[in-house]
Amino acid sequence: MSRRKSRITAFQGVYSWETSRESLDQLLTFSWIDDKPAQEDLDFSRILIAGTIENIEKIDALIASHLSANWTFDRLNKVTLAVLRVGIYSLLFQKEIAASIVIDEAVDIAKEFGPDDSYKFVNAMLDKISKEQ
Repeated sequence: MSRRKSRITAFQGVYSWETSRESLDQLLTFSWIDDKPAQEDLDFSRILIAGTIENIEKIDALIASHLSANWTFDRLNKVTLAVLRVGIYSLLFQKEIAASIVIDEAVDIAKEFGPDDSYKFVNAMLDKISKEQ
C-alpha cells in the first residue's frame, strides 16, 4: 500500500468512527477492510486514525474557527469532515511531511470520495491552516 492508500484508509477509518462511534481499539483492528494490506502499510493508517481521534477536540475547534459566519460545523458533509480532520492532524502533528503533500493528498481524496467541489473547500481550509502553523 502506498502512503496515498494509507491516507485513504485513514480517512475511511475516521469517517467510520464519526458515523458509528466505534471504539478506537476496535477501529484499529481494521476488521472493516476486506483485503488486509501488509502490516507496515497499516501502521501509517493507524497513526493517522489514532492521532486524529485522540486530538479530535483540537482539530474540530480549528475547523470551527475557520468556518464562515453563515456556515456551522454541523452542516459540513461527513466525508469532507473526515478528509479535513486527517489533513489537519497531519499538518499539526506530522511536521516532517511537507504541507503541500498533505494538502495535495487531501484534495485528491476529496475529489475521489467527496461531493462535487468539496475539494475546493478542503484546499482552501488546509492551505489557510498550514500558513498559520
